Amino acid sequence: MSATLGTMLKQLQPDWSIQVLEKLGDAAEESSNPWNNAGTGHSALCELNYTPQKPDGSIEISGAVKVNEQFQVSRQFWSHLVENGDLPEPSSFINPTPHMSFVWGEGNVEYLRKRFDALKDHPLFEGLEYSEDASVIRGWAPVLIPGRAKSQPIAATRIAAGTDVNFGALAGSLMKYMEDNGAQITYDARVTNIKRQKDGLWRISCRREIGLAPFDIYARFVFVGAGGNALNLLQKSGIPEIRGYGGFPVSGEFLRSDNPELVARHQAKVYGMAAVGAPPMSVPHLDTRVIDGSTSLMFGPYAGFSPKFLKSGSVFDLFKSIRPHNLVPMIAAGTGNLSLVKYLVGQLAAKKSTKFAELQQFFPKGEEKDWYRITAGQRVQVIKKDAKKGGVLQFGTEVVAAADGSIAGLLGASPGASTAAPIMLGLIETCFPDRIEAWRPKLIAMVPSFGKKLSDDPALADSIMTRTAQILRIPR
Repeated sequence: MSATLGTMLKQLQPDWSIQVLEKLGDAAEESSNPWNNAGTGHSALCELNYTPQKPDGSIEISGAVKVNEQFQVSRQFWSHLVENGDLPEPSSFINPTPHMSFVWGEGNVEYLRKRFDALKDHPLFEGLEYSEDASVIRGWAPVLIPGRAKSQPIAATRIAAGTDVNFGALAGSLMKYMEDNGAQITYDARVTNIKRQKDGLWRISCRREIGLAPFDIYARFVFVGAGGNALNLLQKSGIPEIRGYGGFPVSGEFLRSDNPELVARHQAKVYGMAAVGAPPMSVPHLDTRVIDGSTSLMFGPYAGFSPKFLKSGSVFDLFKSIRPHNLVPMIAAGTGNLSLVKYLVGQLAAKKSTKFAELQQFFPKGEEKDWYRITAGQRVQVIKKDAKKGGVLQFGTEVVAAADGSIAGLLGASPGASTAAPIMLGLIETCFPDRIEAWRPKLIAMVPSFGKKLSDDPALADSIMTRTAQILRIPR
């Protein structure tokens, strides 16, 4: 998110001074690190949590359409940068990887059939295929079928236009573009405080993780893109807009395989149904990952709990975030999500063999010797005030900005990096409203659909999706 915003501002206003403060020793080592997320390039092609079934049995697709729209904006922005030579060879960060949904059981098969019918004619989901035929599904993803009972009802959807995105490589390339164009990037710098001065400037107090003495920076505009730690920093800023917000941290694990023979047999991202009470980020999936030219498989996630707000954070992060103004929302959100608490406890207590059995539901003939455990990134879900319930746990991302637009930060997680471009465009409109008209030609050059919805204009959607696919060298 920070690298995307910084790059956009450099494109829009090259003469502005930009400084990036990074706590770790390199770019994108936290949530954007490729092994700390699934890299799906979330576009709702396969993620079933974006298409819930309504009480009347019909499928709600508005969430899926929104997420797909957002990813198309990100694709446009990346294409603009690639075309101008501001990003390297597209395969360094994005690679074609079919997206699949796979379910078993009569009820789930009926649901997936309805979902396919609801999406297949939408312009943003062109090319979506559906099958209940084991031989067809085996052709799409060979490891899903052998060892499965022939009597078990199964169904799958597939779309070849899916991608695998290395957001770590992408963020690193964006940071390099910024630095090459005058931005100052300081690594190993921890922000300890953010305070508004009487002259209107923000004082950002920092200390070095290694070496030199503490130092201060003064800025007219501040973006807090600190992942889970954004909540604590925004609280320190004292802006009234952050009152009532809390955070619920969720950690996770994946199983990973680098076995070349196994990797060669599975070339897709396959998403299933979430367990009852599980958060959206815990939807099980068996993924192809392409990282720095090497291909691996990843299955998970297995949810866990840590009070840290960052993988590299402190065990006191959660406790330090509690304030009188967010205590009631946090308690209300906790009591209102007891099924989530039960799910997390179950995941923490699960044996290794139980966890591997979850993989075998996707890959019946999978063997433990081919897989090893990795720890995923830390996610902090948004808790906010609610007039009726007192507080709610929100899945998604949310921008919190001061009334005068001088400081803003991003809270939340999924779908995260995939939607960085549209979220940062929205932040620019919020924080720099007096400059939007002057910037509009450049904004449209960066994102041709700026100010429009592709879902409202099939011809425009076709044109833009075809063009970005050509530039990024991925399927249409």
